[in-house]
Amino acid sequence: MDKNELRQEWEQRIAAYRASGLTQATWCERNGVKIHQLKYWLKRIEGSNATPTPSTKWASVVMVDPSSDNNEDSIQVKIGECSIEVKQGFNPSLFADVVKVLKTLC
Repeated sequence: MDKNELRQEWEQRIAAYRASGLTQATWCERNGVKIHQLKYWLKRIEGSNATPTPSTKWASVVMVDPSSDNNEDSIQVKIGECSIEVKQGFNPSLFADVVKVLKTLC
């Protein structure tokens, strides 16, 4: 394989990695690629001008007024156009799973 073919192959791999939404480690494990190879080619192909994928995304949180008709404490979390009402005593693990799914849909 010549240099141009190798570069094209890695450009395709990087596009697949970016489209997957997976972490570098998870994508590499699933695709039989060593993480240091991916990092090398990311830097080589995208260079230092690459825009890093933000690890933090902000979501709106609306607090329910305790003086309202609703006697239960709750919050409303909005992710894109989706919203979730979370009441006191919720299951944090289930909530995290639902938020992950909504991030992919919204």
